Amino acid sequence: MRITNVLKVLATVLLGASFMSAQASRTWVSGVGDDANPCSRTAPCKTFAGAISKTASGGEIDALDPGGFGALTITKPITIDGGGGQVASVLVSGTNGIVVTSGTGNVILRNLRITGLNGSGLNGIHWISGASLHVEHCDIFGFSGNGINIAKADGGQAFVIDTTVTDSAAGIKAVDTTNTVAVTISRSRFENNQFGIFSGDFSKFSVTDSDASGNSNTGIIATSSAGTSVINVKSSTAANNGNAGIISGSGSTSSIVRISGVAIHGNASFGIFIGGNGQVISFTNTPNFNSDLVSGTVTTIAPL
Repeated sequence: MRITNVLKVLATVLLGASFMSAQASRTWVSGVGDDANPCSRTAPCKTFAGAISKTASGGEIDALDPGGFGALTITKPITIDGGGGQVASVLVSGTNGIVVTSGTGNVILRNLRITGLNGSGLNGIHWISGASLHVEHCDIFGFSGNGINIAKADGGQAFVIDTTVTDSAAGIKAVDTTNTVAVTISRSRFENNQFGIFSGDFSKFSVTDSDASGNSNTGIIATSSAGTSVINVKSSTAANNGNAGIISGSGSTSSIVRISGVAIHGNASFGIFIGGNGQVISFTNTPNFNSDLVSGTVTTIAPL
């Protein structure tokens, strides 16, 4: 009897150890993988969804080779890296590409191509909750919603670096419902969307060295109905848009756009349009707006 009890205890310990080791800190996917595999380097999984259940919180999923790795909902802190110089694709129709609802965690999405088939995808990246979201070196296109859609109540920070978003309703749009979400964009392009960069309620953008051109409506817009929207733009371009380069206001609460060193030209209706509750502040090192019309009064401030 005593030996039997010892064996039972030993079996329980071994089973617990097996469960603890079931989630690795780093897992792998491959275009020729299998989700029945343990997602190791030598036995990779087929999809991101298959790998995430086998990846520990705070861990990383890496792509070994080119492939289509499927839609994904992220519910914990994690890094997903498609690998440089190859096609690590998420191709969807009628749904979101990647949904991020990570509680208080941090999520990094790197080196991914996220595509809505023939414009039928909802949002490329749909961020619902989490402390921070990093989108690095990604191509996002073909969504009836937004390329990057930030719709939260918990504030947080998003960072978009070296990323291109095209053929969507808005390249990136942020609307928070309670706490202000901060969005930092650098070296990125938002082109051939309806809107390039869209700051809505409770959102604050910082944009540098980026381009919001060739959109069917407006390159850069800040407009809000519940909480203040702010966009600070430096060393960037808003050109050849179908309506305006920059819009501030036209909502029921305050919207502010600050520009410094921004090229605004070739827009069909206005270079800058200032609607109700809107304000545009320009530092004097901003170039002339060429022949584009300015509707409203731009406040000019000399740089410190």
